[in-house]
Amino acid sequence: MNLSTRQLRAFLALVDERHFTRAAERSHLSQPAFSALIRAVESEAGTRLFDRTTRHVEPTPEGLMLAASARRLLADFEGALAELHEHHALRRGRASIAALPSIAAGWLPPLLARFHAEHPGIALHVRDALLEPCLALVREGQTDFAIAAQGADMAGLATELFCRDRYHLVCRHDHPLAERARVRLADVAGYPLVQMAGSSSVRQRLDQLARDTPLATAFEVEHLATANGLVLAGLGVALVPALTLFQFRHDELVTRALQGRELQRSLYLVRRKGRSLSRAAQGLYERIREARPLGTD
Repeated sequence: MNLSTRQLRAFLALVDERHFTRAAERSHLSQPAFSALIRAVESEAGTRLFDRTTRHVEPTPEGLMLAASARRLLADFEGALAELHEHHALRRGRASIAALPSIAAGWLPPLLARFHAEHPGIALHVRDALLEPCLALVREGQTDFAIAAQGADMAGLATELFCRDRYHLVCRHDHPLAERARVRLADVAGYPLVQMAGSSSVRQRLDQLARDTPLATAFEVEHLATANGLVLAGLGVALVPALTLFQFRHDELVTRALQGRELQRSLYLVRRKGRSLSRAAQGLYERIREARPLGTD
């Protein structure tokens, strides 16, 4: 059976009204047009659905059976449309994002809090991961999009520049480099360095930048909080991007932007190529794009 919602609504109008003229008026149709619609419904059903007299119309048992199903179908259809409207208006939905730990712990949470306050019906999900796992979450469809650097393999992924994040020196206030107003990468060479793990985007980009400048790695750690503790204890200095500096706020530490045009990492909004985002995810994507951090490059 292939019936349109228009036909089902006309059929139910006649079931309810038991009168062709009233049912036609309720359906905003002329009586001839309405009668033709009902005949088409009966033809599609392959059976008589109404007993007709000169003054009255009664549904047949088959007509009552179809009416029960038609009400459920229309209710489901209207519910689905209402849910779509809720999603389009950002009153309902789900949005998931993956982000590098430096973004997920610092810049991102306040933005998510504002978005949630404005759209409390949207469920937000965050995955913090290092670069390659972060990209894999997007590629495999486990998150809608990510804030990350570019990896070795970007096949199937589309990118949009998020920001350029300048590297900074972090050292104790009594360290010789703390006295300098301008610090170059070459000035850091020779001092013990607290490095992030090689799997992190922070480290991978720094290794690229320091190809011609040998750095004396004293410690290699997984977490920024550990790097902060080691620098604070005077066991080395750190070279980290601006968006990680929230981890190094301490009265005994100072930061200096490294001088040099290329001493920065580029971060991107990453999504699956050729795939549309849900309305909720698109809303979050646009909010993040509008709120790109300033003063990092």
